[in-house]
Amino acid sequence: MQKTYDQILKGGTVVNQDGIAVRDVAIKDGRIAGIGSFDPAQAGDVVDCTGLHVLPGVIDTQVHFREPGLEHKEDLESGARAAVMGGVTAVFEMPNTKPETTSEAALADKVARGRHRMHCDFAFWVGGTRDNVKDIPDLERLPGAAGIKVFMGSSTGDLLVEDDVGVAEILSRTRRRSAFHSEDEFRLRDRLGERIEGDPRSHPVWRDEEAALSCTKRLVGIARKVGARIHILHLSTAEEVDYLVPHKDVASIEVTPHHLTLTDEAYERIGSLAQMNPPVRAARHRDRLWWGVAQGLIDVLGSDHAPHLLEEKKKTYPASPSGMTGVQTLVPMMLDHVNAGRLSLQRFVDLSSAGPARLFGIARKGRIAIGYDADFTVVDLKKRETIRNEWIASKCGWTPYDGVSVTGWPVGTIVRGNRVMWEGELAAPSLGEPVLFAEALPRG
Repeated sequence: MQKTYDQILKGGTVVNQDGIAVRDVAIKDGRIAGIGSFDPAQAGDVVDCTGLHVLPGVIDTQVHFREPGLEHKEDLESGARAAVMGGVTAVFEMPNTKPETTSEAALADKVARGRHRMHCDFAFWVGGTRDNVKDIPDLERLPGAAGIKVFMGSSTGDLLVEDDVGVAEILSRTRRRSAFHSEDEFRLRDRLGERIEGDPRSHPVWRDEEAALSCTKRLVGIARKVGARIHILHLSTAEEVDYLVPHKDVASIEVTPHHLTLTDEAYERIGSLAQMNPPVRAARHRDRLWWGVAQGLIDVLGSDHAPHLLEEKKKTYPASPSGMTGVQTLVPMMLDHVNAGRLSLQRFVDLSSAGPARLFGIARKGRIAIGYDADFTVVDLKKRETIRNEWIASKCGWTPYDGVSVTGWPVGTIVRGNRVMWEGELAAPSLGEPVLFAEALPRG
């Protein structure tokens, strides 16, 4: 029989917009060529997926891979390796590198560094600043640009636009959805004295609920005034969940696995390893975030993978930097929540694949559908594993979930038809390409 397809994923349980069922998926030239039942003789490569679930490729829309300038913590290759080891097929990387990604040249440099060096597909957020505001209409449409990212509260790096006038100037020039770190810098400065040296438990006291809520209120007001779409990253408070209910016309929302999993008890258990911005908080905040997930208020998951070396994290608080690894543990941690009954598998797919594609206008990704990129996260829902630091592929080599046992595990990562990871091993060379966006498709 003539080989019609390059590859067939055979006998897996496909999870998609039309339900969950055992189906084959045929692949040709890196795209999905058919869904149904296919003779194995029709393809040169047949992947037995019996007993496994085949999900649309997971897209992590918030990672910090630290290149250029901070490669001792992470680089584009090592971060992308961690991504595919954890079942992630595409990432959006953040601009707070050295130099910051705030110009056409800096973005082009990152795209060149990533192409065929990163193991997954990629896009890069461009930092919005007072200095590049006039260029934003062009910057957000450049090849490889995920959109504009603004820090309203200080975090790792020097990017900061804390005032309403500066934010309004940026948003008045955007046409795509822009992402925000929403913490009120003025309140953070006023409350610096709340930090207690040597006690990371004071971190959420300093960066309190009001710092997050007041900034989010300001941000929504600005977005309404100028008619812009905003994306609020790593939502962390119950108060913001409730406030945002009537504002979904302008604001989309991301939550992280660590804000859905950890509470402030983590500061007792792992100290500054739990330190990140905005902070992990009391259980009532985690529980309200889950309510937001259940009610459909939350749009996407993002890992906010922000690695630092252990020796850096173990400095005496507040000298310890904020941030933790997450891209490699996103899938197993969320599958464990699926198995615990906190969300359905289809809701996980909506948060991690369909949601990012819908919000950011990603072309040909986020669904298992004919003509789409053949991106798949293949998982074993019954497999029980214990997460260990030794498994982490990031340069920093640690996870806040070291020793945590989970049910549900990524078995394979397939990017545009290439089996990049299979059964815990890298299985293909680096073939990462820039993600395409409907609002910035190349001309000609």
